[in-house]
Amino acid sequence: MGVWDHLTGQAEAIRGFAAAAGVAAPGDLPLDLADEGAGGAESRSMTHSWLITGPPGSGRSNLAYAFAAALLSRGPDDEEQTLRQVHARTHPDLAVLSTERVIITIDEVRQLVTASQFSPSVGRYRVVVIEDADRMTERTSNLLLKALEEPPPRTVWILCAPSEADLIPTIRSRVRSVRLRVPAVDDVAALLRDRDGVDPELALVAAREAQSHIGMAHRLATDPDARARRRQTLDTALGIRSVADAVMAASTLLAVAGDDAKAITEMRDAEERENALRSLGVAPGGTIPPALRSQLRALEEDQKRRATRSLRDGIDRILVDLLSLYRDILLLQLGVGDDPVNQAIRPSLDAAAQASTPAATLAVLDAITTARTRIEGNVAPALALEAMLVAVARHSRTSRG
Repeated sequence: MGVWDHLTGQAEAIRGFAAAAGVAAPGDLPLDLADEGAGGAESRSMTHSWLITGPPGSGRSNLAYAFAAALLSRGPDDEEQTLRQVHARTHPDLAVLSTERVIITIDEVRQLVTASQFSPSVGRYRVVVIEDADRMTERTSNLLLKALEEPPPRTVWILCAPSEADLIPTIRSRVRSVRLRVPAVDDVAALLRDRDGVDPELALVAAREAQSHIGMAHRLATDPDARARRRQTLDTALGIRSVADAVMAASTLLAVAGDDAKAITEMRDAEERENALRSLGVAPGGTIPPALRSQLRALEEDQKRRATRSLRDGIDRILVDLLSLYRDILLLQLGVGDDPVNQAIRPSLDAAAQASTPAATLAVLDAITTARTRIEGNVAPALALEAMLVAVARHSRTSRG
């Protein structure tokens, strides 16, 4: 497997990074690098600090690690092994900061800055990746700024964030930005089909319902329980007729989010533990030496700390699904010819569109957006969901009245 093979929908950015790393890009990608928004011709040259931006699901971190593997690899014969080490986060010249918490702490960045000062031991570069760089406070960002201003000659920083505006101006001025676009539904479906062996029809449905979010599309395509939870979310919202229904629905959606978050964290925790044991030289099912138990305890503590963030992310996934639901209803009410995201429940969409008005549907969309803002601001999720769904009930009742 080549370092770029698991990516999709970012042809210009891939060619730009490949050129900067001095490695070959997939042969079927276009040669035109004129699209500056996706990397552009400027990405041909190498620089010591990069910022990859794009909406959730666009593949920011996937592209960051592919670029890291290209930089670390010593040649075509070393590429596959390097990629495995990068995916397992065990390459000796790779340092990673990935957090499931709300804020990246200054101590975490301080440790990363220290690690960045070492010369590469086996690779061509020492590569430092910060996922979700937008989660740094200004004080933490200023600490990182000092490292970006005077980096060692063969250290490369790769930051990921939703947008350039999420970082302080002084950091933005010291990185080369590469903006990603949302992949097309067909591109994501093709990735699921070719990489994961998903049935073409299921891959297309999953890509559409995930709204081209690569990670979520993979889950929907490969996990029947995830598909069932999503369907339960939509059915619950469509069944609200009264305030009592809204209160019950809030409890249901909170439970769905919890189950979804638990499913994700359990799978991720198991993979992390397996990778950690492999990197420590412990065979599957083998006894863990006492000297290594502290490292595994630290991993388990990190996994516990991210549980709260995982639940919040699970709630946000539900709200994104509800936004797609009511967007579909609004488009049908307005007579727009676009294919609905939730085509699988088209009869229910038609019924909901006929039973409501565009004004009521817009009000519901506003309520969902408000709920997302409130939860991001640490309002209790149950209260935010109840307030949102009461608005759904009120506008549903008004439309029918």
